[in-house]
Amino acid sequence: MEKAILGKKVGMTQIFSEKGEAVPVTVVKAGPVTVLQVKTMEKDGYGAVKVAFEDIAAKRVSKPDMGQFKKAGCSPKRYLRELKLDKTDYEPGSEIKCDTFVAGDMVDVTGITKGHGFSGTIKRWNHHRLKMTHGVGPVHREVGSTGANSTPSRKIKGLKGPGHYGHERVTIQNLEIVKVDAARDVLLIRGAIPGPRGSLVTVKSTVKK
Repeated sequence: MEKAILGKKVGMTQIFSEKGEAVPVTVVKAGPVTVLQVKTMEKDGYGAVKVAFEDIAAKRVSKPDMGQFKKAGCSPKRYLRELKLDKTDYEPGSEIKCDTFVAGDMVDVTGITKGHGFSGTIKRWNHHRLKMTHGVGPVHREVGSTGANSTPSRKIKGLKGPGHYGHERVTIQNLEIVKVDAARDVLLIRGAIPGPRGSLVTVKSTVKK
């Protein structure tokens, strides 16, 4: 059965296994999320569950969203997302909690990576710099040649250059859930996940086992 939940990245730490090995983990405050709407193949053409996460003041919610919350009988929430699941027998107003996962589950984690703004090719693509010796000139970190002069007289499509780096949707696959703390709504996931601390992430059963 597919499982999915929304959460917030808290940060990274380490725990120790029974063998005494240090295991790097990311702490995720996962759920509880409230089900607002259940979409079915017969009615909507696909199966999904629309959920809401993290309480927020009512004055910060638009009227259309407030109508959804009242219909589901829940308090106003900050985030609204759709989770595509094969199981759609949830009821509006019910909750999905982190204890739907168990230690040992393999998951895919999706988030928005850290934004670095406009960056050069060395930071963005790991290009080499020129020699830091006399005579090179003030171009140690510049791009260098971007194409031939006469043929083809243009830059090659797909050439790596400076530009906007980061702040893109990324999924890291096949991460293991090391521990589930249902009392604190916390998941400990082995390894690193995308995004800065406090960013929204989606934890879902892996598609490649």
